Amino acid sequence: AEVLINLNASPFHRGKHKERWQVLADRATEQKMPIIYVNQVGGQDELVFDGGSFAVNEDGQLATVAPDFTEGSFEMALERTVRGLQIEQGIAAAALSDVAAVWQALVLGVRDYVEKNGFPGVVLGLSGGIDSAVTLAVAVDALGAERVHAVMMPFKYTADMSIEDAGEQAAAMAVEYDIISIEPIYEAFMAGLSAQFEGLSADTTEENLQARCRGVLLMSISNKKHRLVLTTGNKSELAVGYSTLYGDMAGGFDALKDCPKMLVYALAQYRNTLGYCIPQRVIDRPPSAELAPDQTDQDNLPPYEKLDEIIERYVEDDQSPEQIVAAGFSQNDVERVVRLIDLNEYKRRQAPVGVRITTRGFGRDRRYPISWAWRKS
Repeated sequence: AEVLINLNASPFHRGKHKERWQVLADRATEQKMPIIYVNQVGGQDELVFDGGSFAVNEDGQLATVAPDFTEGSFEMALERTVRGLQIEQGIAAAALSDVAAVWQALVLGVRDYVEKNGFPGVVLGLSGGIDSAVTLAVAVDALGAERVHAVMMPFKYTADMSIEDAGEQAAAMAVEYDIISIEPIYEAFMAGLSAQFEGLSADTTEENLQARCRGVLLMSISNKKHRLVLTTGNKSELAVGYSTLYGDMAGGFDALKDCPKMLVYALAQYRNTLGYCIPQRVIDRPPSAELAPDQTDQDNLPPYEKLDEIIERYVEDDQSPEQIVAAGFSQNDVERVVRLIDLNEYKRRQAPVGVRITTRGFGRDRRYPISWAWRKS
């Protein structure tokens, strides 16, 4: 053989380009011949194939690089030299930044999931928070504003700024937008459950009921209008169970399922560089589920900077709690986070499918038992 052609369906994850280039460069120098690497483009459930086909010469140097996340036909010329066939320098598509590549993966993943499953559009809850704001922007970039319906579902704990910011973003992105209060629905549920709850103190049951009222609304709109419900949870929340089954987890696809919280902030900042659409106040304010007065995520969780790294080390890097503590994290934080990850496998089994952008996402990449009777209390 004088040239190798490598046909691939290689799914995207962060940093994958460098891995591919290094592997092909090593093989080219080892075999002393050029290699043409051709990769698929498109979304298939949680996997996104990012294209980025390229060619390397026998010295391992890149000769041609096609654009990422773009279908197309690209020509390259081969020249016979004293060293054998050589690929002439061709197109050299600019490399995407890490955050830009993730954004393109999310957009392509949402677009192809919606298109390939025949949905006319999507509906999602727009809370005025960062996760739903980024999900809305991804949906509009993927499908166009005319196919996206955003619904704000306030309750007595919803801050005025949340309603204002949700409305501002919906207007900026020109999507269909409605405000539907969950208060009458919630009160009807509470009235129906009053005999069951008599004499019992309020707890997270009432908080979860708020989320489930919103889930009922979105799923009803979905059923009636045949639109796919996009959920808006991120990897950090999914890891520690900071979500409600049959509430904010109710839906058909989760664009941010494999995105840790700090990456969600970076995605919001990146999207605003393409055209302002996410109010800065949404990015700057402390995250909150707004299910109780003056509630913030950090009331019950470590700071997201720490939480995300503990999750990455435990879930993606297979580090033990002892190894994570040795890396400088508090033993209390590590033990608590690891325990939450293990305990909430049952929730993740019922989570919607979503785009995978890391080396190990929850779902098919990480299969752990739900029942752990043998684990330490």
